[in-house]
Amino acid sequence: MKRNSMVLTEAKIGQTFKVKRVEGKEKTKKFLLTLGCFEGEQITLISKLSGNFVVNIKDSRYAIEPNIAKIIVLEV
Repeated sequence: MKRNSMVLTEAKIGQTFKVKRVEGKEKTKKFLLTLGCFEGEQITLISKLSGNFVVNIKDSRYAIEPNIAKIIVLEV
């Protein structure tokens, strides 16, 4: 059976996905919402730098900590 979702920490560099959902605490969800990271939005993993995940959301780049990256669920 093929999986239809994965978390950001499992993505490969250069891949673009749609955000399926954001899990976790409300405070963290609101923080990601301010970055433009919400259901249906495109997100691209640019690189992994010092353990952080550098992503592109709405033409902006952000470094996201691994504990936050693992609550961002992507469509595959």
